[in-house]
Amino acid sequence: MESVGILAGSGWASGINLYLVTFLLGVAVRLGWSDVPEVFGRTDVMIVAGFLFAVEFVADKIPYVDNFWDAAHTVIRPLGAGVIGAVVAGYSPSIGAAIGAAVAAALALDAHAAKASTRLVINTSPEPVSNVAVSVFEDVSVAGLIILAVKYPVVAVVVVAVLAVGATALTVWLWKMARRAIRRVVGAFTSHSNTRSSGVD
Repeated sequence: MESVGILAGSGWASGINLYLVTFLLGVAVRLGWSDVPEVFGRTDVMIVAGFLFAVEFVADKIPYVDNFWDAAHTVIRPLGAGVIGAVVAGYSPSIGAAIGAAVAAALALDAHAAKASTRLVINTSPEPVSNVAVSVFEDVSVAGLIILAVKYPVVAVVVVAVLAVGATALTVWLWKMARRAIRRVVGAFTSHSNTRSSGVD
C-alpha cells in the first residue's frame, strides 16, 4: 500500500509542480523516510530537480509567464509523472511499471488541467498578488501531499481521489464558463457589426 500511496501522491502532485515532487522524493530518500526508490536521492537528480524547481518557482508567479510555462508543461508534467510512476511501481511486486506510469500520468494530466485553467482565469486580473498567493499555496500543497504520501499512504490515496474528482469538476466548469464568455463576446461583436452595416445601408 505504501507504493500505491507514493504513486498516487506523486502522480497528482506532479501535475502541479513536477520538479518539486522529484526533489522532495529525493529528500525522502536522504532522510530515510520511506521505501522511495533510491534513484531519486542521487545527487545529480536532486541538483537538476532543484534547479528546475527554482526556475519554476519564479516563472509560476509572474502573470502570463505562468500561462506560457503551463502550456509548455502540458506534455512535460504527465510524461515526467509517468516516469516517476514507472520507477515507483517498478519497486513494488504488486504494481507493474506500465500501470504505474499510466496511472501517474493520468493523475498529473488531471491536476495540470485544473491548474492551467485556474491560472487563465486568475490572469484576467493581471495584478501579481493573486498569482503569487496561488503559486505559494500550490507549492505548499505539493509538499504536504508528498509528505502525506510517504508517511500516510492510505490517507494519501483517499485525498488524491477527492482531489482528482474536484479537479475534473473544476476544469469542466471553468471551460464551460469560458465558452459562454466567448459566445457572449462573439455575439456582441456580431450584433455591433450588423448594426453598423444596417446604418451604412
